[in-house]
Amino acid sequence: MRLVWSPYYQDVALSVYVKVKALGLRPEGCQAKSSTIASYLGLSTASVERGMTQLCRPGLDGVVELFSDRRTLPGGTGTSALRAVRTMTRTEAFVWLPVAASEDLTPRQLRAFALIAYAQARGIALTEAELAAGLLHHSGKKAGQPISVTAASAVVDAVEAARWVTVQRRAGAQGRHRYIAHDIAPEARPDGGCAAVAGAAEAAVTSGSQESVSSQVGEGSGSPVGEGSLANEESPRTDSPDDEGAFFSSAVGEVPVVEGAGAVENPANAAARTEAGGDLALRAGGNSQPSPSKPETKKRSSRGGGARRSSYDGPQLAMSPQIYAVLEPVHLLLEKVNSDFVVRQIAREVGRQLRGGTDAERLHHRLTARFAKVMLSEIRDPGRWLLGVALPRWGCGYQDCEAGVLWSTGKDCEVCAEIVQDKAAARRRAQRIEQGLCPEHGTRPGPGGRCADCVLDDAVRNPAPVPVQRELEGPPRGSCGDCGARIVVVGRALEDGLCKLCREEAAALATASAPEAAPRQAGPATAEPQTCSGRDGDVPCGRKPLPSRSVCGVHRVQELAGEVA
Repeated sequence: MRLVWSPYYQDVALSVYVKVKALGLRPEGCQAKSSTIASYLGLSTASVERGMTQLCRPGLDGVVELFSDRRTLPGGTGTSALRAVRTMTRTEAFVWLPVAASEDLTPRQLRAFALIAYAQARGIALTEAELAAGLLHHSGKKAGQPISVTAASAVVDAVEAARWVTVQRRAGAQGRHRYIAHDIAPEARPDGGCAAVAGAAEAAVTSGSQESVSSQVGEGSGSPVGEGSLANEESPRTDSPDDEGAFFSSAVGEVPVVEGAGAVENPANAAARTEAGGDLALRAGGNSQPSPSKPETKKRSSRGGGARRSSYDGPQLAMSPQIYAVLEPVHLLLEKVNSDFVVRQIAREVGRQLRGGTDAERLHHRLTARFAKVMLSEIRDPGRWLLGVALPRWGCGYQDCEAGVLWSTGKDCEVCAEIVQDKAAARRRAQRIEQGLCPEHGTRPGPGGRCADCVLDDAVRNPAPVPVQRELEGPPRGSCGDCGARIVVVGRALEDGLCKLCREEAAALATASAPEAAPRQAGPATAEPQTCSGRDGDVPCGRKPLPSRSVCGVHRVQELAGEVA
């Protein structure tokens, strides 16, 4: 409705928006060229491009309605752009418009049709002046100003002539016209439907004139066909608020009835309807199936003694044979639905699923299985049960899934199985939290608020880092290759990897095993001990002592350790 209310957007922008959004619902998106969209709408290519340009630019509030992504083929040749409309927010006002209406109506007529459809959905009693205020001049000296009431009436007459709107003239409060917008394409309506309603509406006005019966500017509050002046004040409501028989505006798509006009029927089908009986309605294709109808509700007056009449006495509701065959398992409930509007909603839901690719056999099986799982006495409202329980598809986002079972193969749906497991785990987790247990393991937590299993899991997932040995400053250090003592690797230790004591012991052993080559020196020889004077416990040490020492290398290390201590 932002496009309809805003004076910034021209009428052609609404037609282009409706068609682009409809084409964008396809899997490949809207890839149609401007000339192709223009051929769909019956407009010139320049007009369509003008509407697209306006939609692609920011509006007065900075919102961009249409996004166009230009593409180029690998060879460098350009191709049609990929267009998409912006996603609406949940707080925006909107109205559903049939795509066929954008093709049958001119841009200005489509804008008027959108205003009528929105007022009907919101229950607003729309006047011609209010309708004219929503239709603006977009060029000339009066650009941005609303059109006149007379021009708006002419637009409404054109929309009514296209059979997208039915006007019940002077049927509303204070003599207002009642506008009823239809959501079914004219070529899809059965004979005697919309045309019969239009005839009934015209029959309610006693007029000998062949001209338009819309109100004229400056002609007062009365009708231009000699009906006299109408009341200028609201009449007090005589019905109680809870009176179900009181007259209300008919639902979208429901056949309206004008007071004083009888039921309009096709004379060619009158005999067939008479043979079918009061509870049968003639269906498409000549088949007659029972159609639930509203019970005769009578108007009640708070002042008493008033005449009572039925709230609806028009043509019976028609249902296609295919939809009626799909609903065969629940015909018993369908007969108990006492609202034509609810029956129409049921039929539309079945038709929508059939058009969406759902197999008729699958929908028939769904109704049969779900109706078999309940007792008839448990269904208090048949209409709500059919719309809310029987018809909706249960399952995951996979279209072939039917309540956890794949319809094409009969196997269990893996996605639904995972969803069930996740829900069970969530319930188990919630129960453990309520009981004060660990939600993951179900054990009692320790003083720190965590159980032992959680601590072990954390240790496995996040092992403690191994401390890195700190390297000492100074020269490098190593271990003696003989005794294993820690030494500073400098000097001769770089060559043999031995400590000083082990090096001296090795040198002494090498000297003792080498042949005597030097001549004997004169003088008395110093007697050197042949064994170590140290003791290993109580046993004397049998190793050879170090040169100039009375102990071996091992006991010398022990002596040095004792001196340091």
